[in-house]
Amino acid sequence: MKTTEAHLERRSRNTLALVVVLALTPTSIAQCGAASHGANSRRENLVSIPDRKLAALEDGQTIRVFPVAVGVAASPSPAGEFRIVNRLSDPAYYRPHMVIPPGPQNPIGSRWIGLDRKGYGIHGTNDPGSVGKAASHGCIRLRNRDMEELFAMVRVGDRVRIAGEHDAQVARIFDGGTVTASMAGVQTAGGPQSADGQ
Repeated sequence: MKTTEAHLERRSRNTLALVVVLALTPTSIAQCGAASHGANSRRENLVSIPDRKLAALEDGQTIRVFPVAVGVAASPSPAGEFRIVNRLSDPAYYRPHMVIPPGPQNPIGSRWIGLDRKGYGIHGTNDPGSVGKAASHGCIRLRNRDMEELFAMVRVGDRVRIAGEHDAQVARIFDGGTVTASMAGVQTAGGPQSADGQ
């Protein structure tokens, strides 16, 4: 009798696991697929910690600049070269003994772009006033509307460089006005906010 109960319990757990996997699979496929840019283009993102800005680059040209929040001194954003390993819409936020579901109280906002450094990523926020400051636990934080725009532009495997110093590339991108003509009319830092402040 015990063997039958154990077998049924294992079968129930396996069935539940399969249901969870099947429920997540369409989302995972959608999030891990290529974004809207061409397969032959080279996309990368450059974050300048000193400027508190992120530039989306395609084939070396800046197509969009976003203001960001970076890590505070006690938990700085990591400088270096990274790759995007996942993209999640409406993510849940996990802390020890706490899960905050998607929604207006979620501190990582409506989108998450995970990097190949465990625990670090680029995400939205429920505190848009923090953007432009050193305010995060090390992640790169954007207003939700900007994060949703960036999310549509990137794909898994794209490079992310987080620069801790104002080097030649950072100066060229953020001081040189290299936004391409097709994107020159797009608002960058200091532009008007939506009604909800995001």
